[in-house]
Amino acid sequence: MSTPVHHDTTDTAKPSNFLRQIIEADLAQGTHANNRWAGSPGDAAHQGAGAIDPAKIRTRFPPEPNGYLHVGHAKSICLNFGLARDFGGVCHLRFDDTNPEKEEQEYVDAIVEAVHWLGFDWKDSDGHENLYFASNYFDFMYRAAEYLIEAGHAYVDEQSAEEMRASRGDFGKPGVDSPYRGRTPAENLARFREMRDGQHADGAMVLRAKIDMASPNINLRDPAIYRIKRAEHHNTGNKWCIYPMYTFAHPVEDALECITHSICTLEFEDQRPFYDWLLDRLAEGNLIAKPHPRQYEFARLNLTYVVTSKRKLKHLVDSGIVSGWDDPRMPTIAGLRRRGYTPAAIQAFCERIGVTKDYSWIDYGTLEGCLREDLEVKAHRAMVVLDPLKLELTNWAEVFGSSDHLEACSLSALPHAAEGETVPERHFTLGREVWIEREDFAEVPPKGYKRLFPGNKVRLKGGYVIECTGCEKDAAGNIAKVLATVVPDTKSGTPGADSVKVKAAITWVGVQDGLQAEVRLYDRLFTDAQPDAGGKDFLALLNPDSLKVVTAYVEPSLAAAQAEDKFQFERFGYFVADRKDHRTDKPVFNRVTGLKDSWGR
Repeated sequence: MSTPVHHDTTDTAKPSNFLRQIIEADLAQGTHANNRWAGSPGDAAHQGAGAIDPAKIRTRFPPEPNGYLHVGHAKSICLNFGLARDFGGVCHLRFDDTNPEKEEQEYVDAIVEAVHWLGFDWKDSDGHENLYFASNYFDFMYRAAEYLIEAGHAYVDEQSAEEMRASRGDFGKPGVDSPYRGRTPAENLARFREMRDGQHADGAMVLRAKIDMASPNINLRDPAIYRIKRAEHHNTGNKWCIYPMYTFAHPVEDALECITHSICTLEFEDQRPFYDWLLDRLAEGNLIAKPHPRQYEFARLNLTYVVTSKRKLKHLVDSGIVSGWDDPRMPTIAGLRRRGYTPAAIQAFCERIGVTKDYSWIDYGTLEGCLREDLEVKAHRAMVVLDPLKLELTNWAEVFGSSDHLEACSLSALPHAAEGETVPERHFTLGREVWIEREDFAEVPPKGYKRLFPGNKVRLKGGYVIECTGCEKDAAGNIAKVLATVVPDTKSGTPGADSVKVKAAITWVGVQDGLQAEVRLYDRLFTDAQPDAGGKDFLALLNPDSLKVVTAYVEPSLAAAQAEDKFQFERFGYFVADRKDHRTDKPVFNRVTGLKDSWGR
């Protein structure tokens, strides 16, 4: 018997929300105290033979494997797995794979990887995996459909799609009964079996629930529950030529898995009456265990500067606008991971935005802020020069006795290490030539400029104070090299280092030991905060500056960087070693986010 992992939530109080309040009330009332679980999904007889379910609640995350998960799914993942964790329950990972034309094994594998990476598991404490596929329930779904026909709750309709649409009515007009609605159960059963046996063409007929064509809820006007579709399924192959509709399959899946709280986004709210109607009918026939699941809805995530439509994301991939589903500009979990986001930051973001029934837009800066908070105390510091300009210290040999002399320097790798934690250091050398940022020199400085210009002194961070003496230009008049002199006895961390006062310290990388690296400066993919709202053409709102690739120089401490290692490049923000392209002999770093939110300013 599978036993859930119990998590004590007394140490860290979670912010309350309406879903937590529902679960707390159910636990207090013992709503699911007598639920049985036989160790696997199954019908009423199967579950009735099981013991009392050790899981206090059961939730599920049910993605369709027709694309990669995105940041909106992350909210649902954190919510469903988090509630199960916090209330001593179990969350199932279930693939709603009832649409064979759009689903692929690639997406199944990517979803499993994404949920695991976010930090969640679907195993019980004894190692039993609650990983399920809706397609494994097709036999039961067919059995349930035949039961509904025999009980007079479903019929085969042979109207065309246009005729059914016209007879359905609208919000101001009731529907009209199908001419096939009065068939006997025996006639409908025979017709349904003909559908199953492939005797009719795709679209020739559907199985519909018989409910109420005059219902004010259009979803109860005899919805279709099975259709003919000849398509090879990634899991069941060509066994079936009829497939259940999602609105029929979803509640059945929940019931077979003994889900207690079926948590959906608000677009499914109007489907809840059919969800309850179907499970009530199946419970009457003793096909599913009682009490059956209940559905609850919350507002999905609307995040600025992204699109989350799988169709639109797929277009971005297929058209080559982005390099793939894991392009760091994509809002997919794979993209966020490659960009450099951490599971802790995404979980904190989902916790921070809360759970409500009201639609609202969340600023992308909130997500970036959660990442900065996480990386501030974890990411090792490093100096990098993104727009290199060579600087020569012309008196180097005079001061140190040799033009080849290299002065050992060091800085803290983690200035904000926890109290009592060993503070790591990074080491590099200063020589006669270094790389500086091109913007750190001005031949004619603007007002208030404090960095290098002829006659001004600055400190090379972690090194010496230097005084600018001028520059060299190429034949076209462009600045090719900055010239300066080193001020002796001013090395950082040595006695008398502060005897010469300066107004600025600049970052640099030594020419002798600096490493050349490819740095990808990613930015938001769209220029509009709501790129696909209100009928906008999202393709017309693509940010032309969403990616800039530069050849940079990085300090030698980054020679050991491994894929997905994260750093704070001083003054520039947070960066990550690309998980696909980074190699120690050819480093590639992606910009995750700046040190502060400066978008649009």
